[in-house]
Amino acid sequence: SGVEKQRKQKNVDDDSYQTSNAGFSNMFRLRQGDGHRFADLLDAVSALDPELRVRFTSPHPKDYPPDLLTLMAERPNICNHLHMPAQSGSTTVLERMRRGYSREAYLELIDDVRRLIPDVAISSDFISGFCGETEEEHLDTISLMEKVQFDQAFMFAYSMRGKTHAHRTMEDDVPADVKNRRLNEVINTFRREVQLRNKEVEVGRLRLVLVEGESKRSTPENKTYSGRTDQNKRVVFPAGSFATEEEVLKHLQSSGSGLDIDGQSLLAMKTKVELSRGDYALVQVEDARGHTLKGTALWRSSIAGFEQLKSICGGLNSSTVPSQTLSKKLIL
Repeated sequence: SGVEKQRKQKNVDDDSYQTSNAGFSNMFRLRQGDGHRFADLLDAVSALDPELRVRFTSPHPKDYPPDLLTLMAERPNICNHLHMPAQSGSTTVLERMRRGYSREAYLELIDDVRRLIPDVAISSDFISGFCGETEEEHLDTISLMEKVQFDQAFMFAYSMRGKTHAHRTMEDDVPADVKNRRLNEVINTFRREVQLRNKEVEVGRLRLVLVEGESKRSTPENKTYSGRTDQNKRVVFPAGSFATEEEVLKHLQSSGSGLDIDGQSLLAMKTKVELSRGDYALVQVEDARGHTLKGTALWRSSIAGFEQLKSICGGLNSSTVPSQTLSKKLIL
């Protein structure tokens, strides 16, 4: 409407308003006085306890300005996981949805995120069959998913809600069978791409896993634990008694050979502990099935200890670390 355009132009001309990222039209007003930004809150919360993981989510990609991403890259206890709902990979659909960004702006933001936080995991939301969606626009979404390779996705067929812009001005004109077919194609694309990404990025990697307890399929005869990585990926691994981080780090520092420790050394360490819910475990990822990872726990760890481990390795991207049964090329 003319009134809305006038209000937007007024905001553009007002220095107290600005956008969070290039290519985004959504604007926010700069606070005067004692107001604080979300990045300030995240800074304060993450500083309370360096061993407490901090994870947050957002309903919109506009909420990730550069200063927030920089803080995430600097703080080991702020999880490297961002929820960035794309909703669609088509610029024209995004315009009808009034999302405030184009396909190109979204992809540019993804590139910025991965440049600042190389080990980040990205999740998203997608809607199939929005008002007027053409086959070409649907294929734009498929190609976006293939390009980005999201680590998690929440996918739905469009269902019109009352009291929305679409309800007032558009028609829900995509047939139900077409919506369902497109949704299935979106789901299949995600499953294929997440499997490829996890095989490439996760298998052979050391991950710091926050233990959540026994896994759903754990039995008294075959007890297994389940936990979450920094990237919010579920990892399942066998239970047991494990070496402590203190003894492992002492061994590595005295050996002067970087990340060089064999299974016999781990087994010979005197102190053994059982893992409990809330502990951190250093886990070697050995397999990826969909977005669930499987591996072997090496020792009980901590956020600070994991950072120290990287320091001992001299910042190397990869080192040889065997599990208790075999050696593999691993990536920190």
